[in-house]
Amino acid sequence: MSRAVPIARSHQETIGSSTQMVRLWLLATAGLVLVMITVGGATRLTGSGLSITEWQPIMGAIPPLSEAAWLDAFAKYKTIPQYAELNNGMNLDAFKAIFWWEWGHRLLGRLIGVVFAVPLAWFWLRDQLPARMKLPLLALLALGGTQGFIGWFMVQSGLAARTTVSEYRLALHLGIAFLILGGLVWLTLGLNADRTRAIRLRTVTQLQARVAISIAGLVFLQVIAGAFVAGLKAGLTYNTWPLMDGRLIPAGLGTMSPWYRNIFENITTVQFNHRMIAYVITVLALVHAVTLARGADDERLRSSAMLLIATVLAQVVLGIWTLLAVVPLPLGLAHQGGAAVLFAIAVRHMFIVRSGLQ
Repeated sequence: MSRAVPIARSHQETIGSSTQMVRLWLLATAGLVLVMITVGGATRLTGSGLSITEWQPIMGAIPPLSEAAWLDAFAKYKTIPQYAELNNGMNLDAFKAIFWWEWGHRLLGRLIGVVFAVPLAWFWLRDQLPARMKLPLLALLALGGTQGFIGWFMVQSGLAARTTVSEYRLALHLGIAFLILGGLVWLTLGLNADRTRAIRLRTVTQLQARVAISIAGLVFLQVIAGAFVAGLKAGLTYNTWPLMDGRLIPAGLGTMSPWYRNIFENITTVQFNHRMIAYVITVLALVHAVTLARGADDERLRSSAMLLIATVLAQVVLGIWTLLAVVPLPLGLAHQGGAAVLFAIAVRHMFIVRSGLQ
């Protein structure tokens, strides 16, 4: 009997160590996804996304290693409309510059797949994963695999009749990347679910929980709206703030027919919607933070709400700066990466608020 306590303690330490390893793995994968989202922004802003005209999931990991291989890749790029209409006369060195951006983006996608799948198999076989996490982890694995195909589906849209990829496919590709990021953040937080549920937050109401969920949902909607801004290059127009071309309601808003095309294809409407969603998120997050700061009985909840509104405000300022500067590469990357950070924080806040109701 005297040895029971040390044995029990050793067992608990083993469980704690396994949980910490799983947590680090999920956080590392989420970090790589965040980098992937940012690099994806670079391929778009530099016009690099169509520089590799083939999809080779295995052999594509090897870049051109000889002058002949580079010339072959360049010759394939010369057959697509983007070269003919936008980059005619580009030399090999300029082609290499855009090629490396896209190759790095694809290589990072492959790396994320390995970093996620191999430890998943390891933890699974060693029975170190909570049962409630197994199905969601498999779903994320499947979603990540599908994302590779969707990325190529997006690239294909720019190889024949267009000089850029379809904004619809870009929004799908970016949206799934954010869903994967949100899923990783949620599962990481779920490792502490038992301890979290022990904390009862008396002042968390159903309304506050719904507001937290709404903010996360609106941030995701804003990401999709941002994808259409990017796909249509709408950020290169109306580079003033707070007015658009000197007007609160700009001319040309909603002029397409049928009406729903304006939401996705009208540059004026797309940018206007992106601005309006940002304002709604800001007001909602601010009111939510003030409400919780005055009434919440748990410091962690108040801190989470303050972090959320601070990140929202930082992202708004960064977005305005990016627009006024006509989307230079560093600011464009910071804005897209900032959106990923904001979404992760919004998902974390939603988890914390929701835990107070259980």
